[in-house]
Amino acid sequence: MSAVVKTINKPALSVKAQALWTAGALAGAVVFPQLFHALGAVSGLGTALGEAFLPMHLPIILAGFLGGPAAGCLGGLFGPLLSFALSGMPTAAMLPFMMIELCLYGLSAGLLRNIKMPSLLKLLAVQFSGRLVRAAAILIAVYLFGFNEISPAVILTSVKTGLFGLCLQWVLIPLIIYRIENIKKHEQ
Repeated sequence: MSAVVKTINKPALSVKAQALWTAGALAGAVVFPQLFHALGAVSGLGTALGEAFLPMHLPIILAGFLGGPAAGCLGGLFGPLLSFALSGMPTAAMLPFMMIELCLYGLSAGLLRNIKMPSLLKLLAVQFSGRLVRAAAILIAVYLFGFNEISPAVILTSVKTGLFGLCLQWVLIPLIIYRIENIKKHEQ
């Protein structure tokens, strides 16, 4: 028995459009977390707002869905690195795991871009795959390579802490995709 994957016939994106989506993802991956960290500092919550709202995830996933797998993957790989270089966030211990997770978010969102299914289901698949690979990378680093800068408990803690951000993505990302695609339809 073979599975049939239905695709949407979307026009191919130009290199310029993909580069713009990548640049937007990189900018968003730096600016959004800084806004949340600044609000956290003012409110006395520190980095808790960023950990709860997951602001770096939003531009990367959107870049994948709207700009394709290359834009999402590059944004996800280099966004956390650029943020770390400019602000020191995420922490050095978490940086490689965020790079892996966000790279996979962008790549999988881009690969699902032309698959015909509801945006929310695509998003759930993206979130699940990214979190699963991040968890695997953490477990491999801790148990295979003896990386002791973080604990495996961070896997469950980050899911619980970021649940609000994941839920917010379930609302915002399908709405943003719908709006942008509607604008494109009306321009044609």
